[in-house]
Amino acid sequence: MSETIEQLSRVLPSSTPGGSKDWASAARKMGIELPRDYREFVDTLGGGYIDGYLYVMEPDCPFEASDLVGFAEERAEALEYLWSSSEDKPGELADAGDRLIAFAMSDNGETAYWLAKAGQAPDEWTIMVNEARGEWWEHYDLSFGQFLLSTLTGELRCEIFSDSFPASPHTFRSFADPSWDE
Repeated sequence: MSETIEQLSRVLPSSTPGGSKDWASAARKMGIELPRDYREFVDTLGGGYIDGYLYVMEPDCPFEASDLVGFAEERAEALEYLWSSSEDKPGELADAGDRLIAFAMSDNGETAYWLAKAGQAPDEWTIMVNEARGEWWEHYDLSFGQFLLSTLTGELRCEIFSDSFPASPHTFRSFADPSWDE
């Protein structure tokens, strides 16, 4: 396990561990392999709800709205519609084959994406965050794990996210937690 994911597992209290996912199936469904640190995070902690604010999606989630594959597809379709009708595409997507892959969403609708540049390996992807209802984007030259850890420790402040995020102390509710059914 990477040092970043080890640190995240200490920062985020979880009584319910993740569980190994079928990453080959997720890659087939999405048409692309996912970053190693994200896979480690989900295998260790699971997808889930951080600090009562941010949902980190996972493939084959028992909750349809939090399934990474469906969520990423829905966000990609929504962005294509917006960019073809009313909003400008972020400049980071200037090259043919560049794409955004959604992996997290806040309670308010702010969405975090991987910026997958054409020809770039998944472990080199960086992060973009989009406000809920508008064209404001922030780009972070960090991996999934680095972005999440830096945000949770306060080393990084994402201006798009709510001022109440991150919380102190941190909370994490894994989608594997049986209390979701209550």
